[in-house]
Amino acid sequence: MTTVQSDDPNLRSIGTIHSPHTDQEGMPIQGAFSDSMGVVQVDPAYADGLLDVDGFSHLVLLYQFHEADSYDLQTEPFMEDDVHGVFATRAPRRPNPIGMSVVELENVSGNTLFVSGIDVIDGTPLIDVKPFVPEFNGVDDATIGWLEDAIGNERRRTADDRFVE
Repeated sequence: MTTVQSDDPNLRSIGTIHSPHTDQEGMPIQGAFSDSMGVVQVDPAYADGLLDVDGFSHLVLLYQFHEADSYDLQTEPFMEDDVHGVFATRAPRRPNPIGMSVVELENVSGNTLFVSGIDVIDGTPLIDVKPFVPEFNGVDDATIGWLEDAIGNERRRTADDRFVE
């Protein structure tokens, strides 16, 4: 077992997410709307942490919205034309620009994860990888607020330039 001591309270990148999406405009806004393949390159220093990850069909990727250079406390999300508080959206311009995606794990090779359903821009800094566990992550009676009406809106499943400065 590998133990690493850290007194640094700051988040750090543990790798890089590669995707076919090189421009924010037109890329899928959620993994559920994506059939894109991606490659998650974990830095070799963290490769030991991938032990047994290949037994999971899906992973949660936490990453930095590295192209978001400011934030809005109220925003117009992609799926609707109304303004909502940033914490009621998954918009990338946030006080702490952290995103998450659930992806399907296709293959593991050394410190590289091959995934499908990627919805991030190429070169995105990886913060963490967690296994997706339906019994832990699923909530049968969850409600989704303003998204109840917007979720069926197929016109906004890809990004436009509203968060690009």
